Amino acid sequence: MADPYSVLGVKKTASEAEIKKAFRTLAKKFHPDTNRNDPSAEKKFKEASGAYELLSDKAKRGAFDRGEIDANGQPRGFHPGQGGGGFGPQGPPFEYGMGGGNPGGFRQGAGGGMDDIFSELFSGFGRKGGAGAKQKPQPTDVKYSLAVSLEDAVAGATQRVTLSSGKTLDVKIPVGMEDGQQIRLRGQGQNGGDAIVIVSIASHKIFQRDGRTLRVDLPVSLKEAIEGAKINVPTPTGAVALTIPPGTNGGKTLRLKGRGLPAAAGQAAGDLLVIVRLMLPEQVPDGLKTAAQGASYDPRKGWN
Repeated sequence: MADPYSVLGVKKTASEAEIKKAFRTLAKKFHPDTNRNDPSAEKKFKEASGAYELLSDKAKRGAFDRGEIDANGQPRGFHPGQGGGGFGPQGPPFEYGMGGGNPGGFRQGAGGGMDDIFSELFSGFGRKGGAGAKQKPQPTDVKYSLAVSLEDAVAGATQRVTLSSGKTLDVKIPVGMEDGQQIRLRGQGQNGGDAIVIVSIASHKIFQRDGRTLRVDLPVSLKEAIEGAKINVPTPTGAVALTIPPGTNGGKTLRLKGRGLPAAAGQAAGDLLVIVRLMLPEQVPDGLKTAAQGASYDPRKGWN
């Protein structure tokens, strides 16, 4: 192998940080997984890996600078007992060989934290199993919006949802579903994640929603308000007869217990609030005008 300082493009006085930075740059540039169609890149990558393994280890670097080992980490003909940093009877005090099993022939042990460098550079390359082994994609939840009618939220229904993958699923809307509630479809997201369906209840032409409580305006004639009456009032589950007491003023609120959104998920059923709205005829008859003129009362008494 060529001179490791030349391979990394650093001076012999380079600091550990400078050596590491130089190797990071070369590793990112020549890694085989990012240069699959360039055989020369693998060779340059192995050279950079070998140079970094040697120079990132203080003992090896010192031995190389003193001429005790060559660029491949092999002893330069020293014998046991020789002075000047010679090796003992058991051979060199650390491993010089460029071991196999990892890209570029380097070992993890004395190589100066190569795994840390590669985990920083290549988040998509799994070190377990060697370079090129890709990490398993992380499960990701995907959110979808689904608008349902008030009637479907009250009675329950089945709605078809098209996922981003193009797959269609029938989603069951539970009885009493509230606006903003979520339905989780296990394993229907990305990479085994979940699909989360966020349900919104569409506006209704008659009913207004307030949580599980519903409101409805009830038009009442002057005669019905004065004399009282029984009027069929619409509810989400069918009409209900409501008694209008005699002398009922416009704006009065009458409550139909439990006639709002039905009970669900540990919550009690909501109520239906009926607001009385007095309605005069489009053309007021003379008799009504005369009666109104004879009615002496102040409708705004105590108002302010």
